[in-house]
Amino acid sequence: MINYFYDCYSILGKVYGEGAYLKQAILSTVIEEKNRSLIVKTCYGVLDKDIELSYYIKYLTSKTPKLAIRTILKIAMYAIKYLDKHVYAVTENAVELTKKLGKGGTAGFVNAFLRKFSTTSIKLPENDIEYLSIMYSYPDFAVKELIKNYGKEKTISILGSENISTCVCFYDADGQKYLESLGVKYEKTPFENVFLTKNFVRNSDYDKGVYTFQSLGSVAICEIIEKGGRLLDCCAAPGGKSVRLSYKFDQVESWDIHEHRVNLINEYTKRMGRKNIVSSVKDASLFDENLVSRFDTVLCDAPCSGFGVVGDNPDIKLRRKEENISELNKLQISILKNVSNYVAPGGFLYYSTCSILFRENIDIINAFMSDIKNFELVSIDSPVPHFNVGKALQFLPDISFGSGYFIAKLKRVN
Repeated sequence: MINYFYDCYSILGKVYGEGAYLKQAILSTVIEEKNRSLIVKTCYGVLDKDIELSYYIKYLTSKTPKLAIRTILKIAMYAIKYLDKHVYAVTENAVELTKKLGKGGTAGFVNAFLRKFSTTSIKLPENDIEYLSIMYSYPDFAVKELIKNYGKEKTISILGSENISTCVCFYDADGQKYLESLGVKYEKTPFENVFLTKNFVRNSDYDKGVYTFQSLGSVAICEIIEKGGRLLDCCAAPGGKSVRLSYKFDQVESWDIHEHRVNLINEYTKRMGRKNIVSSVKDASLFDENLVSRFDTVLCDAPCSGFGVVGDNPDIKLRRKEENISELNKLQISILKNVSNYVAPGGFLYYSTCSILFRENIDIINAFMSDIKNFELVSIDSPVPHFNVGKALQFLPDISFGSGYFIAKLKRVN
């Protein structure tokens, strides 16, 4: 088990110590293949429960341990509480890892802490916000925001939801026959050739473009968008929406502000064999007079907190701070106002995020509508269960297959 612990530590050390994203840290770390599934599950789990695990450390210690020891303790606590590993075996391996890292002087502390953790009844705070924050390992400012938006009961339902399925999309192949040929169990979705699966292992057909992965919420947004001639996807990386929408539009222009992210769009487009997507490095918040009224449809899938997809990206909960939301709000409204200039008369502007916070969603739409008078909000619907926010749709993790997305549709009326 020591190798498993060490591999988890190596990955999480990059996240906690170097600020790496979890997916990047996993890809850049050499780990034992035989334990890959368990290692990945543990790393995702530790980050998902980070606030809870950090609380336990604070509760059981008089002085906060250094980062390396905190990381070891979190791995060990997660293995004990959520993976049902034997306390003795976990403790022994945590101590061995501590020594292996040259921190033998704290081995006794690690031993004593884990034994205390396994035998102590840890009391959670009585305050509602603090209790829910630790109980569901969610930032307290976000808990407060969700209660304000949805009420306490609905917030608990959202926080307690889990995303345990992988959404697999097929375009040219018969997805049902393909999955059955591999013996993969699947669940049909409201969308043709899109399936929810569990324990699906990527194979060489992924690189051939036989299938791709895309969140069902992201697919649902694409299905709401009406087909047309020219589409601008102005915040497009990594390219999933651009590719799906390329089947509904004659031409797609895909932008991102960073070159390495535009490269991701290009790789995605090439893998899926799409010929009608043109990508560019471009800042969607800066006005370009040459693009005024040029597009039938503009999709503004704005940069956001990502609180709707924390099941797939648990390090979001680690990084996001309350001040980040205000900064994002300024960027969101700036981009939306700017790209609205590029919509042709009678054309459509779609605003979407992968957030579940009103401040990033319907509040942005309301702010836009109060300043920009030549657009009207259009009613939309989806076969995916959702929460109606006026004429806009909010997909929520507890009812919408594990992820939370927002979309509003606006029509340029003159």
